[in-house]
Amino acid sequence: MIKEVCVGDYRAALRALKHGANRLELNADLAQGGITPSIGVIQQTTQLAHQYNVPVIVMVRPRGGNFIYSNDEIEIMRLDAQKIAQVGADGIAIGILTSHRQIQTEQLLYVIKDLNIELVFHMAFDEISNQKLALQWLIEHNFQRILTHGGPLEQPLNIKHLQELIEQANNQIQILPGGGVTKKNVADIIRVLDVNQAHGTKIV
Repeated sequence: MIKEVCVGDYRAALRALKHGANRLELNADLAQGGITPSIGVIQQTTQLAHQYNVPVIVMVRPRGGNFIYSNDEIEIMRLDAQKIAQVGADGIAIGILTSHRQIQTEQLLYVIKDLNIELVFHMAFDEISNQKLALQWLIEHNFQRILTHGGPLEQPLNIKHLQELIEQANNQIQILPGGGVTKKNVADIIRVLDVNQAHGTKIV
């Protein structure tokens, strides 16, 4: 079982590692839903996590709010993603949408171009209107995982929809359940969904 812990700073990462985290999603400002942390935090946290043989996925998000970005913000994301790869992180979590609630494919491909690290599409996926089409596109463009709640975050984990996504993924991309997953319910969620991983801030 892979317990991916969502952390908001270096100290939280250290606590998570000591309590058995198997993977970290590293952010800044979790109150905003997580944004890109500083390069110093990324580098130090990655070095620490690798001592525990734990991979680090770094959030690439220039601000809180929606997932529709200006060209200037896209350039910030591209530069951040390159730096994240250079300091040895294992992957990035990213999501870019159009105003019509689809993946902004042109901008996303620009940001991830030539990155030789894991690609994770984060919970922006839950806002996409045609998820079946989006899932297929992410498979075709070498994304390893989709982090999803299966529906709006303010509602309970949508097990039924997550099961549908897992079936559609057909082992071509990992579906990572998150949002409301805790150390108390993680074992049940993993068993019901028949997956081997879950994501949360209180999962360990």
